[in-house]
Amino acid sequence: MAYTDDQRKAHIKELQTMLHSISYYNPAIPRIVPDGIYGASTADAVQAFQQFYGLRVTGEVNSATWEKIAEISQELAENVPEPLEAFPPKKNTVISLGDRNFTVYVIQSILHELSEKYGDIPDCGISGIFDPDTQRAIQLFQRMCGLPVTGGVDCKTWNMLANAGAELLG
Repeated sequence: MAYTDDQRKAHIKELQTMLHSISYYNPAIPRIVPDGIYGASTADAVQAFQQFYGLRVTGEVNSATWEKIAEISQELAENVPEPLEAFPPKKNTVISLGDRNFTVYVIQSILHELSEKYGDIPDCGISGIFDPDTQRAIQLFQRMCGLPVTGGVDCKTWNMLANAGAELLG
């Protein structure tokens, strides 16, 4: 049976997916979008991989390159989970009304789960935007935890929120 175009595209996409995953751990590997097309960006990523891992640099995938990519991809997938630093490391940071970022998304996600589990905290939605609904939910959370009711998320509020979120997972 002949090797079809669909099979070829699926194998290229598998290769690209592994390289994409590796690039999160190894900045020497350019990040590519898995699209099933072996173009210049894929060849560049393969070359960077080959160079970094001591393989013959060709930009083409032979069996040695494929096996090494699969090996590294598998090792990284089975690695110890990476901690996610969601709150800025500065002690005096306050996340508040109008902020738009990943930290707000995490805050809203925890508040949402607390709302689902306990119902004492109103669901403020998950948008990544610290809006008045998020502020009200934080104020209620702060009141329930005996924290100063500021409506902003400082280090103390974050730590209490993170612990409440961790308890939900436990």
